Amino acid sequence: MSSTTPATETRYRICPLCEACCGLDVQVADGQVIAIRGKADDVFSHGYICPKGFALKDLHEDPDRLRQPLVRRDGELQPASWEEAFDEIERRLVPILEREGRDAVALSVGNPAAHKQSLLLYFQRLARALGSRNIFSASTLDQMPKQLASGWMFGTSMSVAVPDIDRCDFLLILGANPMASNGSLWTVTDFRGRAKALRARGGQLVVVDPRRTETAAIADAHHFIRPGADVFFLAALVNTVFDEGLARPGRLAEWTNGIEAVREAIAPFTPEAVAARCGIPAETTRALARQLATTERACVYGRIGTCTQSFGTLASWLVDVLNVVTGHLDAPGGAMFPKAAAFAPNTHGQPGVGRGLTTGRHASRVSGAPEVLGELPMTLMAEEMETPGPGQVKALITVASNPVLSSPGGPRLARALDSLEFMVSLDIYLNETTRHADVILPGVSPLEDEHYDVTFPQFSHRNHARYSPPVFPLSPGQRPEWENLLRLMAIVRGAGARADVLALDDELVTQEVNKQAGAHAPAVLAALAASCRRGPDRLLDLALRSGPYGDRFGLKPEGLNLDKVKAAPAGIDLGALEPRIPELLRTPSGRIELAPPACVADLERARAELHEPAPELVIIGRRDVRTNNSWMHNLHTLAKGPERCTALMHPTDAARLGLADGAMARISAGAAAGEAERSVTAPVVITTDVMPGVISLPHGWGHDKPGAKLRVAAERPGANLNAVLDERLRDPLSGNAVLSGVPVAVSPA
Repeated sequence: MSSTTPATETRYRICPLCEACCGLDVQVADGQVIAIRGKADDVFSHGYICPKGFALKDLHEDPDRLRQPLVRRDGELQPASWEEAFDEIERRLVPILEREGRDAVALSVGNPAAHKQSLLLYFQRLARALGSRNIFSASTLDQMPKQLASGWMFGTSMSVAVPDIDRCDFLLILGANPMASNGSLWTVTDFRGRAKALRARGGQLVVVDPRRTETAAIADAHHFIRPGADVFFLAALVNTVFDEGLARPGRLAEWTNGIEAVREAIAPFTPEAVAARCGIPAETTRALARQLATTERACVYGRIGTCTQSFGTLASWLVDVLNVVTGHLDAPGGAMFPKAAAFAPNTHGQPGVGRGLTTGRHASRVSGAPEVLGELPMTLMAEEMETPGPGQVKALITVASNPVLSSPGGPRLARALDSLEFMVSLDIYLNETTRHADVILPGVSPLEDEHYDVTFPQFSHRNHARYSPPVFPLSPGQRPEWENLLRLMAIVRGAGARADVLALDDELVTQEVNKQAGAHAPAVLAALAASCRRGPDRLLDLALRSGPYGDRFGLKPEGLNLDKVKAAPAGIDLGALEPRIPELLRTPSGRIELAPPACVADLERARAELHEPAPELVIIGRRDVRTNNSWMHNLHTLAKGPERCTALMHPTDAARLGLADGAMARISAGAAAGEAERSVTAPVVITTDVMPGVISLPHGWGHDKPGAKLRVAAERPGANLNAVLDERLRDPLSGNAVLSGVPVAVSPA
């Protein structure tokens, strides 16, 4: 009797687990993953891989990953067929819409959706069909300040300038840790290798952060800064550039409005005036400003630490102001704008001019928070559910969203979810949020999905186009996620759960082509029909062919289309970033708006707070290369090893509070009258890697909620940072949650 060894094949996959989007080689045999490694000839990542990439095998095989719809019966979530699940959604959701109106149904979308083209492309279609004002996303827990500031300055929220690191000679980083994040609103692989190359050519890397992060550890210099003080430090840098005659915007001067307005508004923020509030000596601030201004190829990059604070929009704005006035915006080696092959708003319409960004088209019902980019702040979900009256949220649809852990006020939100009339979730897990749902529609494994990065090439350090087909076919009984979103769309439009979703997809594509192509629409539709594609691939082909490198449906035969991208198994390199101003601009003036009125006005709030005493102890979050928000703690490959949900504390603070290394600490924050105190407990690690007056706890933990089915995560659930934070604290311009610099009290547990 003989046996045969199954043949091993290697299949290409773009990693969907963080913003680096590395190319992987997945070795498979007999329907199983044998090994995963970085793809050496990938045109973008060149073989780089981090621990998350290896964990794709765990995610695909995770026994806790949902593979069948669940419907709540007699108080328990029980397996059901797809037909039963959608019939239940129609039976319970439609009466709420008819009785209460569109705003009574809220939508919430989470971070994982940004890594799946089907979810990202079809969620927005569902949102338009629903027509509710109550749209929430992880953007207001993370990046909304940067998107808002970029939109005001450059015309679209996706026109985010990123460091051209491969040509940069001085990189100043604030509140970002690309060694752990692999970039954030900056798609960059192998940051360590690129930073090493920067230093090898004589360049310098400087980090300003309340913690000596993994990035700070490899930098030439690290400066502690008090959490929440980035706005003062950045304003002082700009002040110095003007005060010392170092402002040289160069060719951007003729394309920029408001330089003098910024100079005037920033005048009170001298390095000497902000030194005590920042904890950075005035001479250090001045020296950094001079080095930035006099280095030919230099850049400032700020990220989540600059966004998740009360002055998030101001800090994000000042990063770009600093790059403009020093002549480092839109210049090689500075902060540059990618030109994505598909889906980028700054490549559509008339180059150099547009409608710009408008906010506040409506406001939240209870708190009056303004709409930004079609969204309301995630931290308002609970009050919109709890507060009676017209427009009260009665039902919720979540898509890859876990706000009970990822948003401040999670315990309150959990109670509010239980008060809803109906809730449906599209997710791969029964987690801390989806445990409240009445219907859960399971997502597919990333290895069963085709993949093109819709968003991240718009933030990439180098232009490229890459596509990876599914590694495996869909599991038996599973359905594509885009079809599930279309079926939900059919239900909210009144077409019913048994609607023809393929016909609906055809209808949507026809509408989109008619809008974009005008008189050329029949030819475009004929070309798309000839490909026989449906779903995300058809939308991708349309976007590629009509994009800046596209074949224009035969008018430019040398251009891109999906067939050409698919035929390049390691992707297509589209070259280094190039200057794009004025072509990129979509402002009504056709110029950079350096002094958005809302930002200039908000400087008065910053000025008023400048001389207020700093709190004795504040909390900040942190990132680990083995985690990504709340959704990777159930994978053994990433969860093994030392405890990661620990509270980092400086020795002087630990001694003052009577805490020893390894001891359990109780971390609490004050509450308004009549409210319970918010607190968690976590083991203490005493270290000089955090500055005095700061305690650091990572984000996304707290996997100890009854009803969740995350067995690996529950073994070491960790403490939920967001359970300490106050959901009422927001950046008033963007609505982004304040996750950093919040005063806390710490005591032995």
